Amino acid sequence: MSNTEQIQALYTRMYDGMVRKDAALLEEVLDESFVLVHMTGLRQAKAVFIRAVLNGTLNYYSAQHESMEVTVRGDQAELIGQSRVSAAVFGGGRRTWRLQQDLALKRTGSGWKITQSVASTS
Repeated sequence: MSNTEQIQALYTRMYDGMVRKDAALLEEVLDESFVLVHMTGLRQAKAVFIRAVLNGTLNYYSAQHESMEVTVRGDQAELIGQSRVSAAVFGGGRRTWRLQQDLALKRTGSGWKITQSVASTS
């Protein structure tokens, strides 16, 4: 599998973990240094993000991926992913969002890991 394919698979696996509320999967794909930057500017470290997914602060119901552009530069990479995501977050009602995630990734001894995700509407 090419670097691009591995990185695209991480993006879809991250969403799978969010939808299934699968802490082990999220632990696997997210680097220890991971930070999620929400549209509001709120920054969540890995443990805080996973806890918010598990406790229902962030509820993800489905994700349909529309595009994934990958750029690899040595041991660093970027993925710009656009997806239609059904979610209810921070006590709001469920709705479908056209989300863009700008991911930063690094290659580790065990493969690629996501170090940052910046969310915006696309």
